[in-house]
Amino acid sequence: MLLSVDRSQADSAHPLSFEVIASVAEREGVDPMEIEPPEYESLYSVVNPEALDSLFSPRTDGTTRTHGRVEFPFCGYRVVVTSEGDVEVYDDLEE
Repeated sequence: MLLSVDRSQADSAHPLSFEVIASVAEREGVDPMEIEPPEYESLYSVVNPEALDSLFSPRTDGTTRTHGRVEFPFCGYRVVVTSEGDVEVYDDLEE
């Protein structure tokens, strides 16, 4: 089952790494502040949050970066983050 949440950075005051945590928390039915060890995996254990935040952020001259996506496992889900700021959370075994 797919949970797709439009979490565009342009519309959000939160960094993209927080949006990943918020999307998984929404899927789990818990507050984002509850997505922490020992009950949940740490985001830093699978991806560097600072690198994720800067990956699709605008360049220093304000131009956008190239289009792309990054995909990684997190808390039993497959998370897909796009350059548009979308975060999609899939059950781990889904295509």
